[in-house]
Amino acid sequence: MATRTREDTWLATVTLEGVDLGVWDGMTGGEGDSEEQLFHPGGLAGVVSLGGHQTFGNLTLSRNLDALVDWPRVKWYFATRGWGRITAGRTPLSTDGVRSGDPLTYLATLKTVTLPDHDSDGTDVAMIEFECTVYGVG
Repeated sequence: MATRTREDTWLATVTLEGVDLGVWDGMTGGEGDSEEQLFHPGGLAGVVSLGGHQTFGNLTLSRNLDALVDWPRVKWYFATRGWGRITAGRTPLSTDGVRSGDPLTYLATLKTVTLPDHDSDGTDVAMIEFECTVYGVG
């Protein structure tokens, strides 16, 4: 029997340098891709794909900035760009919030930290984002 899912039925967890940063609200990217080498044989024969290296797209993690949790760590977040090790877990949930499978764990390096915009007239949710360079999954 198939079990369907929605975008909101996932649990995204993040650690940075072994520090548990808890549950995050959004996770995009991290797609598995590959390079491809095409060879064009002589005599107008059809193109041959020789495959290539496996790659990953960058992973973007986001959550509503918590002034008591995230704000005291912002300088540390910035200081770990370019070398900080991220572990980001993606676990499916049932529609009643029960874990319904094993997590897919992304192993990555923190690349970019983006703080929420400021607008004195704005009422949008203030989100913090991490962009991460994925180097493996577990």
